[in-house]
This record gives sequence, structure tokens and C-alpha cells, in this order.
Amino acid sequence: MSETAAIVVCDAGPLIHLDEINCLSFLNDFERVLVPKQVWDEVIYHRSNAFDDPDVKLEKVEVTVSRDPNFQTLVSTLMLDLGEQAALTLMQMNSGAIFLTDDAAARLAAVALGYQVHGTIGILIRAIRSQQKTREQVLTILHELPRRSTLHIRPDLLREIINQVESEA
Repeated sequence: MSETAAIVVCDAGPLIHLDEINCLSFLNDFERVLVPKQVWDEVIYHRSNAFDDPDVKLEKVEVTVSRDPNFQTLVSTLMLDLGEQAALTLMQMNSGAIFLTDDAAARLAAVALGYQVHGTIGILIRAIRSQQKTREQVLTILHELPRRSTLHIRPDLLREIINQVESEA
């Protein structure tokens, strides 16, 4: 993940998962964190107090989903929900932003549209590089992730990530 990226656009997954593990404040490392209203509402539905921390700086943005026929074909093919559609539309308006999603279909759409995309795990790893948390603190979070979060990640992939973080100097 680029260390110079100033803007991120969030889908619901990373916001929910980071809140579940008390790491939503990791997003404060970005200059701006844009959350489409559709995503905001989805997060509140699943985690009613997710945005209660006044120290976490998120911007709720009104978004009208793109009606572009090519975009709508992609949305239909990948069966993207309204929040994902709004977030990808917001990405169109913020060139150079990073799209945060944990959804495989939304990730495919973002890559097809040429966007840089990362998820909850990427934010956790970035916390080491930005010195928000130590490697050991992030490793503890990664080990506890299956118990503390609803993030769906294959156990073997999580082990591979943990091994990679442990082996980095």
C-alpha cells in the first residue's frame, strides 16, 4: 500500500472489521477517509456504535450511483450491493484514492476499473509501517482476528500473512 496515499474510500467490510478489533483509529493515518452514505448506513445497521469515537475522522459523503452503462454492466455481473456501487462511484470522483474493501467481488470490480484496492489486513500491516503499532501488537491482532472479527479469511491465508509479518525485519 502506498505510504503517500492521502485519500481512501471505504466499503463497509473494513469499517466493520476494524471496529470489531478496536482498530478503526488506524484510518486516521490518512488525510481523508471518505464513506458513502450508503456504506455509512450499512455499517450503522451492523455496528450501531461503530462511529461513536470522536477521535476517528471519517467523512460521510452523499453519492448518487453512476448510471454509466459499462459501470452498470460490471455491477450487474458481479452482483455488487448498493454500498459497493456507491463506493466505486466515489472512487471515480477521487482519482488516486485507495479503495478499502474486504469483498472479493468489489475487489474484482475495483481492479477492473484500475483502482488501487486493499482491505482490513492491508490496514493492519500499514499500521506497522506507519508506526501506529509495533509488529508484535499487530501480530497479536492477527492471531486474535478469527475470534474478534467477522472477517472471512481462509485460515491458511491468515497463517501465511502472520508468517510473512513475523519474518520481515
